[in-house]
Amino acid sequence: MSDPFDAALDLLRRLPPSQTQQNLASIISIAPSLEDDLLSSVDVGLAVKRCPKSGRDYLCCDYNRDGTSYRSPWSNDFDPPIDPDDAADLVPRGKIRRMEEELNKSIDVYRELYYEGGVSSAYLWQLDEGFAGVVLVKKSSAGAGKGGWDSINVFEIIEATSKRSAHYKLTSTVILDLGLQNDAVGGLELAGNLTRQEELDQPLAGLRDAEIESSHVANMGRMVEAMETRLRNLLQEVYFGKAKDVVGDLRSIRLLSEAEQERRSHKEVISKMGGATI
Repeated sequence: MSDPFDAALDLLRRLPPSQTQQNLASIISIAPSLEDDLLSSVDVGLAVKRCPKSGRDYLCCDYNRDGTSYRSPWSNDFDPPIDPDDAADLVPRGKIRRMEEELNKSIDVYRELYYEGGVSSAYLWQLDEGFAGVVLVKKSSAGAGKGGWDSINVFEIIEATSKRSAHYKLTSTVILDLGLQNDAVGGLELAGNLTRQEELDQPLAGLRDAEIESSHVANMGRMVEAMETRLRNLLQEVYFGKAKDVVGDLRSIRLLSEAEQERRSHKEVISKMGGATI
């Protein structure tokens, strides 16, 4: 028999992307031992929760989860609360928390400028070497045509020993879910995800800790902006461009009279060119 984890991933790849969340929950209910591995390996649409202390919405993912509790980037507390000893190991402090707060403020501005709404969150945590983080953005629309955009940008950062530069590894995934339901077309759905990775060495400005921390935040923000723009353009080509090509190959959208008129005009130009003398 194949490995249960590989079999679960293989099954999820063959099921509709728009139903990944429901299918994932069903598989976990059948095989609870796979829960942690699946939740950390499968990209699903981001859930939104409200921070009880700040009253602000935040996004939930595997990186701010402990069991069934999620940490708010605004209050730095888990909801529901977890054991204080566990929280001490999971809640960022000092430099990491300062950068996390600044990054959330920056991404909040970025979200308003590019998405004009939605919800964003950023989380950082310490590694044995350097630190890591994730920047999340979610935008949904409802009505006759529903749509959902979930972007997950995961960072790994290692500072140089001189603290004058750092190595950034960014893995970004965009989950797109579009749908239309009306009497004219019936039901139409387009869903999927796209993942790209990038590694860069970026300079760090300043000598003081506060200046270096601000440089990290600026570098991460620029990389997210560039990567999401790249993914947006790729989605335009892959999803919409390919769908348009397929439909065009199946049936012409032009009237036959227009096509016939163009052919006659073309023949007339060719005949005149052939009869012309130099």
